[in-house]
Amino acid sequence: MFRALLLDRTDDGVAAAITDLDDARLPAGEVTIAVEASSLNYKDGMILRGLGRLVRDYPHVPGVDLAGVVESSDDPAFSPGDRVVCTGRRMGEIHWGGYATKARLPAEWVVPLPDSISTRQAMQIGTAGFTAMQALRALERRGLDTAEGRSLLVTGASGGVGSMALVWGSRAGHHLTASTGKLDHADGLRALGASDVIDRNDIAEAPTRPLGAERWAGCIDAVGGDTLANVLTEMAYDGAVAACGLTAGNGLATTVIPFLLRGVDLLGIDSVLCPSDVRLDTWAAMGTAMDDDIAAHLDANTRDVGLAEVDALADEILAGRIRGRVVVDPAG
Repeated sequence: MFRALLLDRTDDGVAAAITDLDDARLPAGEVTIAVEASSLNYKDGMILRGLGRLVRDYPHVPGVDLAGVVESSDDPAFSPGDRVVCTGRRMGEIHWGGYATKARLPAEWVVPLPDSISTRQAMQIGTAGFTAMQALRALERRGLDTAEGRSLLVTGASGGVGSMALVWGSRAGHHLTASTGKLDHADGLRALGASDVIDRNDIAEAPTRPLGAERWAGCIDAVGGDTLANVLTEMAYDGAVAACGLTAGNGLATTVIPFLLRGVDLLGIDSVLCPSDVRLDTWAAMGTAMDDDIAAHLDANTRDVGLAEVDALADEILAGRIRGRVVVDPAG
């Protein structure tokens, strides 16, 4: 038996209840995991409220992230006792997810955790921190160079992806500029590693010219829309933007001029369906970067809750009233 937050469709929408289930109810997969931690994300809030048609079949166990210990495996790549993590893969949407004390997943979805990262820390990092490191690694493979006075720009720097991009980028030795609409957070952004902080309004308007001054060696953009269009015009020659968000919209009013005259690249970052080799590389990089300062930052920005508290937090995260990370203990 295992304990889970089970969603079911009702005449009034979706109802959640903590339920004891037989192991036979677990979905198909090669790896059975004793879940030690999950997390609360915006997508989880949507699923808990039945929004976006993300869930195809009910009853359903949500939770788009999980970390835990392998209980059994039909795949030789994993053994009982291995510490593992899974984010994305549409887990918690079309496959039962992390809001349970057990999960069963396809082996190709499961990633070994680096020794330096605990299962709780893996969920403090979560999809946001994973996406930030994935974007940074993509830029570095592309040849990111923040020497000669140019910065790596991080847009939406006060958000989950942006703040972790500052953490990872600073540990990698990059000169960072943080763009934020919350200038009262500037000192906190500098503490995370930003050398400079700018008002998001400085880059939020649609560009009026196809090219501007060459300001940025690279950019991790979690905003999209006119901000992304503006940043593209200000990229240095042979620079690149890693696009991983669309809080300002999914349109892009730009020209091909930055790509043709400055050799700029626009790199799309997909953290949901990206392949196993990318996941292994990204988690390994985060394991190398993890230190006491990062652990302290994660702890200072984490709220720990039990499974019974998750449903009540759905409205909070959808309304933007959750700050930092919420780590869920499915046994709590």
